[in-house]
Parts: sequence; C-alpha cells; structure tokens
Amino acid sequence: MALKPTIYKAQINLADSDRNCYEQLSLTLARHPSETLERLAVRLLVYCLHCERALEFTRGISSADEPDLWQLSDSGEIEHWIELGQPEEPRLRKACGRAQRISVYAFGRSAATWWNRSGDAIGALPRVQVWQFDWDSVVNVSQLLTRNAKLGVSIVGGTLYVDDGTSSTSLELESLLAAN
Repeated sequence: MALKPTIYKAQINLADSDRNCYEQLSLTLARHPSETLERLAVRLLVYCLHCERALEFTRGISSADEPDLWQLSDSGEIEHWIELGQPEEPRLRKACGRAQRISVYAFGRSAATWWNRSGDAIGALPRVQVWQFDWDSVVNVSQLLTRNAKLGVSIVGGTLYVDDGTSSTSLELESLLAAN
C-alpha cells in the first residue's frame, strides 16, 4: 500500500517590498512521503518570492514532466517553470523548450558541488536563472513549519524574513546565474 502525502496548511502574511506585493495567502501543500521538511519549506518560500496570478504548485516530486511550481498563461502555455534542488542540465534544456522563463532554486549541503559540476552547461541554456539558498537558513525555516502554520514572510532587499509569532529567521539568496 502506497503512503499518502501529508497535508500542510499555511496562512501567510506576505509583505514583499521589493515587488510592492502585500498579500494574505492561504496555501495547502501536499508533502510527498519522500519529501523532507526542508524541501517543503523551500517550496513555500519560492511561492512567496514569485507570488502572482496563476502561480501553482504542481505534482512536483511525484512527476517527471512537471517542475515544482509553474505559472501558466490563460491559454495553458508555461510562462514560468520553477525547479527546486539540483536539476540536471537535460531536464532544464527540456524546460527551455516548454517555458518562457526558467528559475532554479538550489539548496542542500551538496548544492555548491552540483553547481561546480553543472554550472557551465546550465549557463549555456537560454532564459535560465539560478539561485542558491543557504542550507542552515533553510533548516531554520523548516523548524517553523507545522501542519497548520501561521507565518509572516517579509522580503526586503532580496532578504527573506520569516516568523511564526514566536521565533524568526532570515535567509539570503545567492544569485548563481542571471538569465541570458
């Protein structure tokens, strides 16, 4: 019998002064049995970074043909393909053929090794942007997540500040590749 995903609900007070975006979000995330809490935290943070009309969580980790998040046009075309983790160049090349814009958010202890190995090949692809989250900061955010989380997320000058009313932490993104 297959394990079912665990459902997380998040009420987020988003204040993104970089994009002048202020929203009250009510999100439902399905955590796949093989997904770590840190990866779930990154999915949530990336949603906040790109919060806009038609941005959706996909089947992600359980689907080889979809990214973790995407934004679709009204006609169903993929406007923005968002990958988490350390995707290989062939997967991103395929995404370039399907989407107008591709973003990658790397995280994990081996992210620097992945980038050293794959950065040149990924850098040759069109329309791809790559950022890296600091692993220790991701772990700190994951400790704020509960099955019914109430979080404040502020984005100022590219830094994310996350609090649950009791504890808070901050994360900075390192830009590894700007879109060409």
